[in-house]
Amino acid sequence: MHFYELHEGDNDVFADLLLAREEEMEPEEFFDLVQSIRRRVTDGYEQNTLIEAIADELERDYGFIAITDDRLTAAINVSRDEDENFLADLDAPAEEMDYATILAELQAGNGRPN
Repeated sequence: MHFYELHEGDNDVFADLLLAREEEMEPEEFFDLVQSIRRRVTDGYEQNTLIEAIADELERDYGFIAITDDRLTAAINVSRDEDENFLADLDAPAEEMDYATILAELQAGNGRPN
């Protein structure tokens, strides 16, 4: 299994998406493929992010598997503190991200949201 990653965003807000594929693809070939898909979908896509739109094309037409939250079987929080170890509830509704608040905290504080 071979793994690939897409990044989207700038220095303030960004997203990552992992992909897997059984057959290896050279990095330059993967880059060229992603660029061609990006050019094709940039002006109109239904997904929340450009990288999700690209990942959908890579899955549908090129044998990739996007590793997304909706495909998780289990998520476990691991900590040195025993009380902070738990199995996450994957069925709980996702919290809405308030990117404006995160950005304001980053700009006002220590570079990390509180």
